[in-house]
Amino acid sequence: MIDFSKKDIVFLAPLAGYTDLPFRSVVKKFGVDVTISEMISANALIYNSEKTYKMLEKSPNETPYIVQIAASNPTVAKKAVEILNDIDGIDGIDLNCGCPAPKVVGQSCGSSLLEDLPQLLSIVESIKKHSNKRYTSVKSRLGFNDKYPDKIAKAVEDAGADYITFHGRTRVGRYKSKIDYDAIKIAKESVNIPVIANGDITSLEIANHVRSYTNCDGIMIGRGAIGNPWIFYQIKNSLESVDKSLIKEIVLEHYDAMINFYGEKGAYIFRKHLHTYSKSMQNGSIFRDKVNRIDNIVTMREEIEAFFSQ
Repeated sequence: MIDFSKKDIVFLAPLAGYTDLPFRSVVKKFGVDVTISEMISANALIYNSEKTYKMLEKSPNETPYIVQIAASNPTVAKKAVEILNDIDGIDGIDLNCGCPAPKVVGQSCGSSLLEDLPQLLSIVESIKKHSNKRYTSVKSRLGFNDKYPDKIAKAVEDAGADYITFHGRTRVGRYKSKIDYDAIKIAKESVNIPVIANGDITSLEIANHVRSYTNCDGIMIGRGAIGNPWIFYQIKNSLESVDKSLIKEIVLEHYDAMINFYGEKGAYIFRKHLHTYSKSMQNGSIFRDKVNRIDNIVTMREEIEAFFSQ
């Protein structure tokens, strides 16, 4: 289902509050090969959180579709996996080993697992053993304080994972330090499983550079797609830029998908997307002020269509 031999696989990274079903369904149509859910708390899943189950829903066009979980130990991971096993349409389970948020790290999840590789290995082994899904994978940072991507990659491979994604920063680097593609290259050279490169891929030029330099088996884009989801279309079609008509089409499809999924509430949620979509555009500030005051979903759509037609 994921043909890593092509070396041109493009993943959408999980981003809390952004990569929900509507966003994933749109970027899937315009160039993404693999979509991933927002990070799912294994504990919330076990305790039957209604909001968490809503986050698991997928669009019909999302295949392959991966669910990412955050878990602190093998037992919790097993329980979460057993729940996911009963949900059709999920093609893989990804373990989050990269989230730097203090709240997540404080629960011994996310990037905190990079300080205890034996624990990380045991959780991956638990997922692999109990999952009935096709793929078991890990999304990691290069390390917690220091960089040791080769050790992380080897541990993940030994645990039976099918592939690993590296965000090119350590936990302490958060989202500001320079991406280290050299470290991702080292990780790629240290294992036989596919390695996906992630971090600051914001253009076709950077995507091509990362692929050739690291020899990675695919790339993953997250924040680089916020306000710029047509980047996937550019990469897939080797385009330096896209027509304004395509931008309008994508923005309107995203809006319609939000309304279909969230109902009228979708218009309010969509405002944050409109803020990024209209950034640096002529009369963007006037447009943002206007949509912030609109309650009617039909009127909102008319304003969006008019603005992105200019």
